[in-house]
Amino acid sequence: MPASTLLQRSLHSVWHPCTQMKQHETLPLVPIVRGEGAWLIDAGGRRLLDGISSWWVNLFGHCNPRINAALREQLETLEHVMLAGFTHEPVVALSERLAALTGQRLGHAFYASDGASATEIALKMSAHYWRNAGRPEKSRFVSLAGSYHGETVGALAVTDVAIFRDAYAPLVRAGATVPAPDARHAAPGESAVDVARRAAAALEAHLAEHHASTAALIVEPLVQGAAGMVMYDPEYLRLARALCDRYEVHLVADEIAVGCGRTGTFFACEQAAIWPDFLCLSKGISGGYLPLSLVLATDTVYAAFYDDATSRAFLHSHSYTGNPLACRAALATLDIFAQDDVLAANRVRAQALGDAARARFVEHPQVRHLRQRGMILAFDVATGRTDFSRRFFSAGLDHGVLLRPIGNTVYFMPPYIVGEREIDHLVEGAAAALAAALA
Repeated sequence: MPASTLLQRSLHSVWHPCTQMKQHETLPLVPIVRGEGAWLIDAGGRRLLDGISSWWVNLFGHCNPRINAALREQLETLEHVMLAGFTHEPVVALSERLAALTGQRLGHAFYASDGASATEIALKMSAHYWRNAGRPEKSRFVSLAGSYHGETVGALAVTDVAIFRDAYAPLVRAGATVPAPDARHAAPGESAVDVARRAAAALEAHLAEHHASTAALIVEPLVQGAAGMVMYDPEYLRLARALCDRYEVHLVADEIAVGCGRTGTFFACEQAAIWPDFLCLSKGISGGYLPLSLVLATDTVYAAFYDDATSRAFLHSHSYTGNPLACRAALATLDIFAQDDVLAANRVRAQALGDAARARFVEHPQVRHLRQRGMILAFDVATGRTDFSRRFFSAGLDHGVLLRPIGNTVYFMPPYIVGEREIDHLVEGAAAALAAALA
């Protein structure tokens, strides 16, 4: 089928996400027909290096042969069964392996299909825990300024990104926000640790006044994605954990974007040597293959729901909860982590990415705050152009790279299979795109 025909059909029938559809009158959709490793191939044969892992989900490349083989095998045995009253090997094995990765600190997995659903599960589970504990007044939530935890109505309560939140404000029971420990906000002479401690002091003041009505604090550990790849020191997580313990407030770690090795450890929380009460995973956990999300919870949380009364059970469900195919993709993903010692290999890749980016951008007159945490690298661009993101994205495609800035923040989050030549291609393509977008 000609690419032009596919584009017209898509424009007439598909409502694309996070998109003003009218813009596609001048910025055509990109018709992708094939994926090969870190590359996407469009209908015209153009090869695009997927520098953002297709919205942060693709860990080990497109059409990965090992994940493909696992899914083919699973297709021949069981594609789906409801998880209410039934179980199956892939969901049990995945739950056991994830619990083991937390050292059994988070030993109970509750499944859904997308990140926002995981957020809602964690929030509902926290509030219901306090209700079961005889403290129903603890039903409010606090998040960091600039936080993003999803776009469903419940998740918007703890999402502080105006473009997502404001249009639906009448539907939302908004939570409170406290200052983010954004390392870019360091005053002269301050370190990232100082900023973290200052932000933690603000959190302490808030909890001191509102802990009686607060169920949980939710954070994106180490990197706040949609806020523009805001990065902060692990000291904040250590202090937040201690404050949550002191004021009897749950800590929810939203590792939907930053988990599965993105920050350098499998769970970002590991870098602060703390564990939350709830940990949300999605995106990369299935290798970018199938929708899957989950919330890991502690024994203490689980025990609060274990009772004869149905009203004390956790009352939440999804039709495709614990889907065997998605769980099998996740198991294949964990196999690759273990067999290839991915975290160690990523330290080498991250160094190469950082070296290439610093050589190309650190002296650029309009680049600010070049920063990196593991396999996430970002910088801000000083420009008054309101169309910078669209111009950069379009120019990047012309130079063979898929990069999609968040406002004026350019970021790299490539699959874990990129080699040195691909890293060079990615950084050079970004440099060419930057020059074109600023022209």
